[in-house]
Amino acid sequence: MLGLILQTGINPSTVAGVVDTLKQASAGIADVPVTTLPDDSYNLLSMVVKGGVMMIPLAILFLLSIYVMVERLIVLSRASKRNDGFVASIKDLVQKGNLDAARAMCKNNQTPIGTMIDKGISRIGQPMTEIREAMVEAATVEIGKLEKNLSILNITGRIAPMFGFIGTIIGVIKIFYDIALMKTVEIEVISTGLYEKMVSSGGGLVVGVLAFILYHVLNARIDKVAHRMEEEKMHFLDILNEPAH
Repeated sequence: MLGLILQTGINPSTVAGVVDTLKQASAGIADVPVTTLPDDSYNLLSMVVKGGVMMIPLAILFLLSIYVMVERLIVLSRASKRNDGFVASIKDLVQKGNLDAARAMCKNNQTPIGTMIDKGISRIGQPMTEIREAMVEAATVEIGKLEKNLSILNITGRIAPMFGFIGTIIGVIKIFYDIALMKTVEIEVISTGLYEKMVSSGGGLVVGVLAFILYHVLNARIDKVAHRMEEEKMHFLDILNEPAH
């Protein structure tokens, strides 16, 4: 190596100086402390708290939506309970003239279809148009019962994003207030307002979308029950039109 340096005409003292400089630089780099990111200590709860006061009504709306969903699913599961032999049994009793037993079976069925058919049986002997109208009115009342509290989900889907927007405005106001107070735009100064702004906006959208989805899912299930009720109503009216054996 020394021979190569002498052949190229480079001064050995110069090379030695360069080597010493490189050693000092590498030593300086080794002494620089390695910056490590802090452990992620945030969780969902701590993030929600950063959203500010608007997260309180959003949390209430979220819990209310979950309650309505669970309560309505229980009611709809009972209402959509199938009993394939129910109408056939009613037909047999009606054609035998045993109307009291037929009405008792409808009451024991405890479904909107049973209530509707019971109303039709109670009108037997009257004109067919009156029987049909009575069953339609009973079906309307039963569907109204199934739709109970769905307006809560509809309203929540509309106002939750508005609460989030209000939280956004509050966060922006806080940012400008902190800037005016501290006379600087450092990230440490504006971070609190930014958290409140973004978390409240996201929370409002999440709650609103959830309520919107639940509202339409439950309405779809109610539509299925209403369709079955219409089918069973037509079936029952056909039974009344059949000649007795």
